[in-house]
Amino acid sequence: MSDTLETILVVDDDEFTAQLTGMILDAAGYEVVISEGGMDAMEKMAEDPTIRVVVSDMNMPFIDGVQLFAELREHGYHQPFVLLTGEDAAPLRLAHPDMDGVLTKDEELQETLPEMVGALLSRS
Repeated sequence: MSDTLETILVVDDDEFTAQLTGMILDAAGYEVVISEGGMDAMEKMAEDPTIRVVVSDMNMPFIDGVQLFAELREHGYHQPFVLLTGEDAAPLRLAHPDMDGVLTKDEELQETLPEMVGALLSRS
């Protein structure tokens, strides 16, 4: 990794969960920007060109994670996108194969999330 930290946008309508997800990524050596839902995420993407990966919760009011992914692509943002869900990730993975990653929020997230983000960044 270079001297500058890679910036990750964490999107979650629950501030506590967003902070926990941010702490996992911060501990792995990433710069974290927190967004409080889909609308705020769209604004932050427009404001911060250094964002390299988006990590979004699935279940949020107004714009859920799948809708946010579609909106970002529609607006020309092609950063890797990781969807987090409190349910089984497999059905979402099958339903949305164009997403870069879908992970279940479970006790393994502190290992699986940084691993996935690192792999996505190494590809781009």
